[in-house]
Amino acid sequence: MAIIYIDPNDIAPSSIEKVVTILKAGGVVAFPTETFYGLAADAANEGAVDRIFEIKGRSFNNPIALIISKKDDLDLITNNIPEEAKTLMTAFWPGPLTIVFEASPSVSPRLTAGTSKIGVRISSHPIANALAAGLGRPITATSANLSGERECTSAEEVRGQMTNVQITVIDGGPTPGGRGSTFLDVTADPPALLREGAIQDAALRVALRR
Repeated sequence: MAIIYIDPNDIAPSSIEKVVTILKAGGVVAFPTETFYGLAADAANEGAVDRIFEIKGRSFNNPIALIISKKDDLDLITNNIPEEAKTLMTAFWPGPLTIVFEASPSVSPRLTAGTSKIGVRISSHPIANALAAGLGRPITATSANLSGERECTSAEEVRGQMTNVQITVIDGGPTPGGRGSTFLDVTADPPALLREGAIQDAALRVALRR
Protein backbone atom coordinates (compact mmCIF):
# COMPACT_ATOMS: atom_id res chain seq x y z
CA MET A 1 0.00 0.00 0.00
CA ALA A 2 1.51 3.28 -1.14
CA ILE A 3 1.11 6.47 0.93
CA ILE A 4 1.24 9.95 -0.56
CA TYR A 5 1.32 12.88 1.87
CA ILE A 6 -0.48 16.02 0.70
CA ASP A 7 -1.04 19.14 2.79
CA PRO A 8 -4.59 20.34 1.99
CA ASN A 9 -3.53 23.89 2.85
CA ASP A 10 -0.52 23.83 0.54
CA ILE A 11 -1.15 21.37 -2.29
CA ALA A 12 1.88 20.66 -4.45
CA PRO A 13 0.81 20.33 -8.11
CA SER A 14 3.34 17.53 -8.58
CA SER A 15 1.57 15.46 -5.91
CA ILE A 16 -1.80 15.84 -7.63
CA GLU A 17 -0.21 14.99 -10.98
CA LYS A 18 1.20 11.80 -9.47
CA VAL A 19 -2.22 10.73 -8.17
CA VAL A 20 -3.97 11.65 -11.43
CA THR A 21 -1.49 9.42 -13.28
CA ILE A 22 -2.53 6.55 -11.00
CA LEU A 23 -6.22 7.23 -11.67
CA LYS A 24 -5.69 7.41 -15.44
CA ALA A 25 -3.98 4.02 -15.26
CA GLY A 26 -7.05 2.50 -13.62
CA GLY A 27 -5.85 2.68 -10.04
CA VAL A 28 -7.89 3.28 -6.90
CA VAL A 29 -6.93 6.00 -4.43
CA ALA A 30 -8.20 6.73 -0.92
CA PHE A 31 -8.56 10.48 -0.41
CA PRO A 32 -9.96 12.94 2.17
CA THR A 33 -13.27 14.72 1.69
CA GLU A 34 -15.27 17.23 3.72
CA THR A 35 -16.84 14.35 5.67
CA PHE A 36 -14.91 11.05 5.50
CA TYR A 37 -12.17 9.47 3.43
CA GLY A 38 -13.39 8.23 0.05
CA LEU A 39 -12.24 5.88 -2.68
CA ALA A 40 -11.47 7.57 -5.98
CA ALA A 41 -11.41 5.88 -9.37
CA ASP A 42 -11.85 7.27 -12.85
CA ALA A 43 -15.63 7.08 -13.26
CA ALA A 44 -15.19 6.58 -17.00
CA ASN A 45 -13.07 3.44 -16.47
CA GLU A 46 -15.44 0.53 -15.86
CA GLY A 47 -12.60 -1.77 -14.81
CA ALA A 48 -11.54 0.72 -12.14
CA VAL A 49 -15.16 1.05 -10.97
CA ASP A 50 -15.41 -2.73 -10.69
CA ARG A 51 -12.27 -2.65 -8.56
CA ILE A 52 -14.08 -0.34 -6.11
CA PHE A 53 -16.81 -2.95 -5.64
CA GLU A 54 -14.19 -5.67 -5.20
CA ILE A 55 -12.21 -3.71 -2.62
CA LYS A 56 -15.23 -2.78 -0.51
CA GLY A 57 -17.06 -6.09 -0.89
CA ARG A 58 -19.95 -3.97 -2.10
CA SER A 59 -23.08 -5.27 -3.81
CA PHE A 60 -23.54 -4.25 -7.43
CA ASN A 61 -27.10 -3.32 -6.42
CA ASN A 62 -25.70 -0.25 -4.63
CA PRO A 63 -24.96 2.79 -6.80
CA ILE A 64 -21.80 4.84 -6.46
CA ALA A 65 -21.88 8.65 -6.30
CA LEU A 66 -19.41 10.94 -8.03
CA ILE A 67 -17.42 14.10 -7.35
CA ILE A 68 -16.90 16.73 -10.05
CA SER A 69 -14.72 19.83 -9.88
CA LYS A 70 -17.10 22.34 -11.50
CA LYS A 71 -20.74 22.62 -12.54
CA ASP A 72 -19.90 22.42 -16.24
CA ASP A 73 -18.76 18.83 -15.66
CA LEU A 74 -22.42 17.87 -15.17
CA ASP A 75 -22.66 17.87 -18.96
CA LEU A 76 -20.56 14.69 -18.91
CA ILE A 77 -23.03 12.72 -16.83
CA THR A 78 -26.54 14.15 -17.15
CA ASN A 79 -28.74 15.63 -19.87
CA ASN A 80 -31.21 17.31 -17.55
CA ILE A 81 -30.54 19.85 -14.79
CA PRO A 82 -33.85 20.92 -13.21
CA GLU A 83 -34.28 24.45 -11.88
CA GLU A 84 -34.51 23.08 -8.33
CA ALA A 85 -31.09 21.51 -8.79
CA LYS A 86 -29.62 24.82 -9.95
CA THR A 87 -30.99 26.49 -6.82
CA LEU A 88 -29.51 23.80 -4.57
CA MET A 89 -26.15 23.89 -6.32
CA THR A 90 -25.93 27.64 -5.78
CA ALA A 91 -26.82 27.25 -2.10
CA PHE A 92 -24.80 24.19 -1.11
CA TRP A 93 -22.00 23.52 -3.61
CA PRO A 94 -19.19 23.03 -2.95
CA GLY A 95 -20.23 20.98 0.06
CA PRO A 96 -21.76 17.74 1.34
CA LEU A 97 -24.92 17.70 -0.78
CA THR A 98 -25.14 14.86 -3.29
CA ILE A 99 -27.78 15.65 -5.91
CA VAL A 100 -29.24 12.70 -7.79
CA PHE A 101 -29.83 13.43 -11.49
CA GLU A 102 -30.99 11.50 -14.51
CA ALA A 103 -27.82 9.82 -15.80
CA SER A 104 -26.77 10.29 -19.40
CA PRO A 105 -26.37 7.10 -21.49
CA SER A 106 -22.58 7.47 -21.22
CA VAL A 107 -22.64 6.75 -17.47
CA SER A 108 -21.83 3.13 -16.61
CA PRO A 109 -24.74 1.05 -15.22
CA ARG A 110 -22.23 -0.07 -12.59
CA LEU A 111 -22.37 3.45 -11.13
CA THR A 112 -26.16 3.76 -11.33
CA ALA A 113 -26.92 0.17 -10.25
CA GLY A 114 -29.30 0.07 -13.20
CA THR A 115 -31.45 2.95 -11.90
CA SER A 116 -30.50 5.39 -14.69
CA LYS A 117 -29.78 7.93 -11.93
CA ILE A 118 -26.45 9.29 -10.72
CA GLY A 119 -25.53 11.13 -7.52
CA VAL A 120 -23.08 14.03 -7.85
CA ARG A 121 -21.49 16.72 -5.71
CA ILE A 122 -18.69 19.25 -5.79
CA SER A 123 -16.52 18.65 -2.74
CA SER A 124 -15.43 21.52 -0.54
CA HIS A 125 -12.24 19.63 0.38
CA PRO A 126 -9.31 21.05 -1.61
CA ILE A 127 -7.70 17.67 -2.26
CA ALA A 128 -10.91 16.05 -3.49
CA ASN A 129 -11.59 19.00 -5.75
CA ALA A 130 -8.02 19.04 -7.07
CA LEU A 131 -8.21 15.35 -8.01
CA ALA A 132 -11.41 15.78 -10.01
CA ALA A 133 -10.01 18.91 -11.66
CA GLY A 134 -6.71 17.24 -12.47
CA LEU A 135 -8.38 14.20 -14.00
CA GLY A 136 -10.75 16.43 -15.96
CA ARG A 137 -13.73 14.16 -15.40
CA PRO A 138 -15.71 12.73 -12.46
CA ILE A 139 -14.16 10.55 -9.78
CA THR A 140 -15.99 8.07 -7.58
CA ALA A 141 -16.92 9.25 -4.10
CA THR A 142 -17.87 6.12 -2.16
CA SER A 143 -16.53 5.95 1.39
CA ALA A 144 -13.14 4.31 1.97
CA ASN A 145 -14.29 1.48 4.18
CA LEU A 146 -15.18 -2.18 3.83
CA SER A 147 -18.92 -2.75 3.44
CA GLY A 148 -20.51 -2.98 6.87
CA GLU A 149 -17.57 -1.30 8.62
CA ARG A 150 -17.47 2.26 9.90
CA GLU A 151 -16.32 5.16 7.74
CA CYS A 152 -12.75 6.37 8.12
CA THR A 153 -11.66 9.87 9.15
CA SER A 154 -7.91 9.40 8.72
CA ALA A 155 -5.42 7.69 6.45
CA GLU A 156 -4.42 5.49 9.39
CA GLU A 157 -7.97 4.18 9.72
CA VAL A 158 -8.11 3.42 6.00
CA ARG A 159 -4.87 1.50 6.24
CA GLY A 160 -6.15 -0.37 9.28
CA GLN A 161 -9.24 -1.59 7.44
CA MET A 162 -7.59 -2.33 4.10
CA THR A 163 -4.40 -4.04 5.19
CA ASN A 164 -4.45 -6.55 2.33
CA VAL A 165 -5.70 -4.21 -0.41
CA GLN A 166 -3.44 -2.79 -3.10
CA ILE A 167 -4.45 0.87 -3.24
CA THR A 168 -2.78 4.25 -2.92
CA VAL A 169 -3.72 6.28 0.16
CA ILE A 170 -3.47 10.06 0.25
CA ASP A 171 -2.70 11.18 3.78
CA GLY A 172 -4.26 14.62 3.87
CA GLY A 173 -4.79 14.72 7.62
CA PRO A 174 -7.99 14.04 9.56
CA THR A 175 -11.46 14.75 8.18
CA PRO A 176 -14.42 16.06 10.23
CA GLY A 177 -16.45 12.85 10.17
CA GLY A 178 -19.88 13.29 11.71
CA ARG A 179 -22.52 12.63 9.08
CA GLY A 180 -21.94 11.83 5.43
CA SER A 181 -23.28 13.86 2.55
CA THR A 182 -27.02 14.39 2.18
CA PHE A 183 -28.64 12.72 -0.85
CA LEU A 184 -31.50 14.49 -2.65
CA ASP A 185 -33.19 13.11 -5.77
CA VAL A 186 -34.19 15.93 -8.15
CA THR A 187 -35.64 13.51 -10.70
CA ALA A 188 -38.71 13.39 -8.43
CA ASP A 189 -41.31 16.15 -8.17
CA PRO A 190 -40.99 17.47 -5.55
CA PRO A 191 -37.33 16.50 -4.93
CA ALA A 192 -37.08 13.46 -2.63
CA LEU A 193 -34.74 13.25 0.35
CA LEU A 194 -32.97 9.89 0.13
CA ARG A 195 -30.60 10.36 3.05
CA GLU A 196 -30.27 13.21 5.52
CA GLY A 197 -26.64 13.82 6.30
CA ALA A 198 -24.47 16.84 6.97
CA ILE A 199 -27.06 19.17 5.39
CA GLN A 200 -30.42 18.98 7.11
CA ASP A 201 -33.78 18.62 5.38
CA ALA A 202 -34.94 21.95 6.84
CA ALA A 203 -32.06 23.79 5.18
CA LEU A 204 -32.92 22.23 1.83
CA ARG A 205 -36.55 23.28 2.17
CA VAL A 206 -35.58 26.86 2.98
CA ALA A 207 -33.30 27.05 -0.06
CA LEU A 208 -35.98 25.69 -2.37
CA ARG A 209 -38.60 28.10 -1.05
CA ARG A 210 -36.31 30.98 -1.91
